[in-house]
Amino acid sequence: MTAPQPSTPPPQKTGIRVLVVGAGFAGLTAAIECHRHGHSVTLLEKFPELKLLGDIISFAPNSSRIFQRWPGVAEQLEPISHRADGLTIKTWTGETLLTQTWSAEEASWGIRYDGHRGEFHEIVYRHARDVLGIDVRLGARVEDYFEDESEAGVLLEGGERITADVVLAAEGVRSRGRKIVLGFEDKPKASGYAVYRSWFDADEISKDPDLKFLTDYGDKHVCWLGPDVHFIAASIKKGQDFSWVCTHKDDQDIEESWQLEAPLSDARKVLEGWDPIVQKILDKTPSPLIDWKLVYRDPLPTWISGGRRIALLGDAAHPFLPTSIQGASQAMEDGATAAVCLRRAGADRVQEAVAAFEALRYERVRSAQKTGEQTRDIWHKADFAAARDNPDRLRLRREAWLLDFDAEAYAEANYARTVEVLREGGGGEEAMMRARKMHVPEGRDGYLEYND
Repeated sequence: MTAPQPSTPPPQKTGIRVLVVGAGFAGLTAAIECHRHGHSVTLLEKFPELKLLGDIISFAPNSSRIFQRWPGVAEQLEPISHRADGLTIKTWTGETLLTQTWSAEEASWGIRYDGHRGEFHEIVYRHARDVLGIDVRLGARVEDYFEDESEAGVLLEGGERITADVVLAAEGVRSRGRKIVLGFEDKPKASGYAVYRSWFDADEISKDPDLKFLTDYGDKHVCWLGPDVHFIAASIKKGQDFSWVCTHKDDQDIEESWQLEAPLSDARKVLEGWDPIVQKILDKTPSPLIDWKLVYRDPLPTWISGGRRIALLGDAAHPFLPTSIQGASQAMEDGATAAVCLRRAGADRVQEAVAAFEALRYERVRSAQKTGEQTRDIWHKADFAAARDNPDRLRLRREAWLLDFDAEAYAEANYARTVEVLREGGGGEEAMMRARKMHVPEGRDGYLEYND
């Protein structure tokens, strides 16, 4: 699939007022894409200021093509992106089993951008606010959502009401929009896993003779697998920065926040006895760590409100496991798809656009979510004796159906036939199910088995 070209401003306004809640990647993408397609956009964010928080985040070719449509954004992301030529997979004791390279993937499907979440976010945020002039309101905390036949809106802390033709709720797993969609307050569940995360200057890593292979001669990416644990280390910006993540069992109470901290000693306990290289990386790591509890939510029966003027996007609709490496990419696909659907529908058929958005996205997202579950299970329950005979069984799954995909082009090509099915069924639940099934990726039970 050829790389998309940066777009020009939309030729005409649609007259559709879009209210986006949440300025993460889902919300920013929705705002930028809605602006591109001619809608009037207001973006609300609860935090009074945006900080460079987080650590490594990944955007696969299916979302990198969206960045490439925003003039100047890809050019800013490229020099701060992780550019390892592959992933080396080792046992927890340090035995190398497999090196998986990305050259064929990039040649066929396009480039990807992996880097610091905060640095990437600032580039996209400034593009939305400063380059496009999108109306961004920081410090706007949403207390509730509402809708009627003619419009939807939110109630802010302090009592202000803001209305629009459609509301896109992209606040993450704690979105208050989930209540109006579901009709009840759902609580997150412990997934049984958590991730220790760290990002720091690679200077001390590069000084150690046993570790300098991780920073010399460009970026590196190495994964160690152990019983129900995996540890991934990466150098970024040609070895200037260093990041690692450790996914492990964790049954503690859930707090859905990047702000939780844990002492480095906690990770040492999980990784006790592992490869001396891992121990040396820990020696160079500053304390404390980010302690990210992975939450689980039952799959939602729908992402849209009964009045079809409110839609959930990104983690608010479908939280992903990190092993999918698709959470941010699917959030961006949501925003691109919603913008196309609204433009194709027009101001008089916004509710139909919202229904079509869910139908176009629902089954693809469910299939993408399953890839994370499968990778986690393959890595955390690895049979190393079998893997020595067939190392490819441990490779990170990378498939064309998922990565060689253009959400905007797909929505443009499939919007009309999706709406036709919805109209034939009167827009009811049965029609929605039929419309969803039109977009199941080919394969068993909506999930593609991985092929060589």
